[in-house]
Parts: sequence; structure tokens; C-alpha cells
Amino acid sequence: MSGGQLEHATRAYLEELTGEPLRDEALWLEALTHGSTGHARDYQRLEFLGDRVLGLSIADWLHELGTGDEGRLSQRLNALVSRETNARIARSIRLGEHMRLGKQAHDDGGRESDNILGDVMEAVLGAGFLTLGFDTMRQLVRRLWAEAVTGKVGQSKHPKSALQEWAAGNKRRTPEYKVIERSGPDHAAQFTVAVSVHGVGETQASGNSKQEAEKQAAAEFLRNFG
Repeated sequence: MSGGQLEHATRAYLEELTGEPLRDEALWLEALTHGSTGHARDYQRLEFLGDRVLGLSIADWLHELGTGDEGRLSQRLNALVSRETNARIARSIRLGEHMRLGKQAHDDGGRESDNILGDVMEAVLGAGFLTLGFDTMRQLVRRLWAEAVTGKVGQSKHPKSALQEWAAGNKRRTPEYKVIERSGPDHAAQFTVAVSVHGVGETQASGNSKQEAEKQAAAEFLRNFG
């Protein structure tokens, strides 16, 4: 994608995705634009807005379903709006094909980056909220997230919570996490995190965010020592 206007294929894609004719094309272009392009406006502000649109849409949906107490609902909400889930949804609708990336981000595999895909997914929701309204975006979220909400996402206990409970149940100190290494450019960063429980052991794992690396490290610890 190049220039200052949406390509015809991208316009058609977005109209099919939302079920509405596009208004304010510049805003949608902004939602698809990564900072590596050098353009004055990229997706970050719309991502901030879209994150709230997604969170409210999912929270409203979970409340409507009426299952679980506040703790369980919060656990599911966090899993359903996570960058990992957002990126998976973005891949399912081939959003990466329509993102605007600079050469370096493209060469670094930006179209497959969970960080970028998840952020752009939220930015699209932000642009849709401003141009089409909340109800239209809530309907879109319910369509795209249907399998995740009706499936197992967020149903099982988060590995960090499970590890903390395991440590308490075995009269051990609280697990300690520390970043061992951070590598790669900002848009495709990789974190390696170690988690240890005093007197038991330590495991390490990597992920494309500190939170994901901590989650994987906790899961690995439970596999090894739990």
C-alpha cells in the first residue's frame, strides 16, 4: 500500500468487514499505518481508543452471558482482549495484508508480529467507533470474537495465578519474575523472562511481550515442578 489514499482493494475489504460504506478515509488509513512508514499520523491514537471500545464490547457481552463471578469475568475479559487474542483475530480476517509498514518493519516480519497485528486490530475498532458508531463496532466484535467467547479462551486459570496459588499451597515464597533479555526492534521485540520459587527451582521462557514471556515461564515452571 502506498500514497495517501486507501487502495481500492483495502477500501473494499474494510467495507465488507464492517458492512458499511467508509467515511473519513484518512482516519482508516491512519488505523492501518505503522510508525515505521515515517508518516505523521500512525495507528497509536486510534489503538488507544479501540482498546476501550473492545474492552467495553467484551465486558458487556460477558455480563449479558451472566456466567461467573467478578474474578472469573475479569479473567476472561483480560484473556479475550489480550494482544495475543487480538492478533489471532487479525490473522483470521487477513488484516495484515492491508497494513502500511515501512521497509524495516516489513523486513523484520511486521505483518506477522502479534504486537503490530493486535494494535492495528484495535486501531480499526477505534476508527470504526469514530466513523460508524459504537453499536456497529460492538456488532463487529461479536462477530469476530464469537468463537473465542463461546470457546475456552480465558476459561482456564492464568498460569501466573496458578503458579502463585501453587506456591502458597506448598508454603513457598511468592514467585519472582525477572527479564533476562530483550532483543529485536520495538515493533518485533522478544523478551526472555525467568521465574523462580525459592528452594524449588527456576524456568525461562520467551515471548513477544514481557507479559507473554512471564505467562509462558509460569506455565513451564508448573510443568517442571508442579
